[in-house]
Amino acid sequence: MLRALALLALAIGGLAIAATTTAPPDMAAPASAGWGSSTEAAVMPTAPNVPHLPWLQPLIDQAPAGSTLKPPPGTYSGPVLVNKPLVIDGGGKVTIDGGGKGTVFVLETNSSTLRGLHLKNSGASHDSDDACLNVRGNHNTIESLVISDCLFGIDLKQASDNLVRGNRISSKPLSLGMRGDGLRLWYSMNNRIENNEVIDSRDMVVWYSNGNVFRDNLGRRSRYSIHFMFAHDNEVVGNRFYDNAVGVYLMYTERVNVRNNVISHATGATGMGIGFKEASNSVIEGNEIIYCAVGIGSDLSPFEPDSKIHFRNNRIAYNGIGIMFTSELGGNVAAGNVFEGNLTHVMQAGRGASNLNEWRGNHWDDYEGFDRNDDNVGDTPYELFAFADRIWMEIPQARFFKTSPALEALDFLERLAPFSSPDLMLRDESPRFSKTKEAKP
Repeated sequence: MLRALALLALAIGGLAIAATTTAPPDMAAPASAGWGSSTEAAVMPTAPNVPHLPWLQPLIDQAPAGSTLKPPPGTYSGPVLVNKPLVIDGGGKVTIDGGGKGTVFVLETNSSTLRGLHLKNSGASHDSDDACLNVRGNHNTIESLVISDCLFGIDLKQASDNLVRGNRISSKPLSLGMRGDGLRLWYSMNNRIENNEVIDSRDMVVWYSNGNVFRDNLGRRSRYSIHFMFAHDNEVVGNRFYDNAVGVYLMYTERVNVRNNVISHATGATGMGIGFKEASNSVIEGNEIIYCAVGIGSDLSPFEPDSKIHFRNNRIAYNGIGIMFTSELGGNVAAGNVFEGNLTHVMQAGRGASNLNEWRGNHWDDYEGFDRNDDNVGDTPYELFAFADRIWMEIPQARFFKTSPALEALDFLERLAPFSSPDLMLRDESPRFSKTKEAKP
């Protein structure tokens, strides 16, 4: 029945095509960026991957540039290549099956819209980056897609100023390292990634891509919720990341702002809510980072001379380690944060580094001072010392025994009657007495 409908649509010149607009001269398709690759000339697919299903490609070929195509509901075969501006609206009732071969759908044009499609069953080759959807153009809208059983989900390469909104993405049922990335940006600038769900994938990666906004997305049961590398001036706002190995990782980046996100249950040997590797000039503000192995981990960051990383008004709670600095560069400013329920609030590698970072107005749940004048500021500074528990900081293999009775007893005895000079890791001169007042920037 579906094959008959498709053939009938072709026979009468596209009965299923509703041409709502006419493409102006400047809406011509861009130069080819590749069928499944951004470096090869585009090649039109010559045969469906699933012969017993109707093929969507002929309907697309018949649609005039700038028109709206609403295919009849049902399941169609891929692969599909769109190299002219179109609106393709599946209304949530159109499925495109890649037949387990290659990439299911390639959008290689500008100013187009894909909406309400279910893309599934790509190939499984990492060599060819088999995906459900390749985007190789600018100013496109990708919304309300369901993407399942695909190695890579949505792959943007040299694609800028696109809107990717309200999509549900999951990978093939493979081991974590063998899955593809649910969403990948490569040399792609100024895109808006909003209200998407990336679940049971590998990573969401942003490489060499600047000026993008990630807002109100959900990431669950993946490896990296978002991994930035050589990517500057990006925003991560209002997202929810649960049960991933790492929440947000900033590697070789500058000016990435992470605000008002919830990052929870990043556990395991490498579990980390937010991580830094040679990153600089970023703001981490208003986030809730809870139940992670490490809440915030920082290595050689900030990296650029005279740069800062600001941590403001975050709740860092019930983690193994609240903040872990594995280098002695300094340059971090922590103000107005709430530290509660962490096994260790802060770990600072090296000795004599307590004055390299700035701490002010944070709330510490183990603060033992008073607030006699009720100004919500402790009367004495908060100081965090490393006693015998320095062993697990200097010898990573000893971290396994951190909460063992032997180390806990040794630490208690040294705090009670120190037999060596403890190391000061931080001093907050104006600790916040309660959790209710936010710090000023």
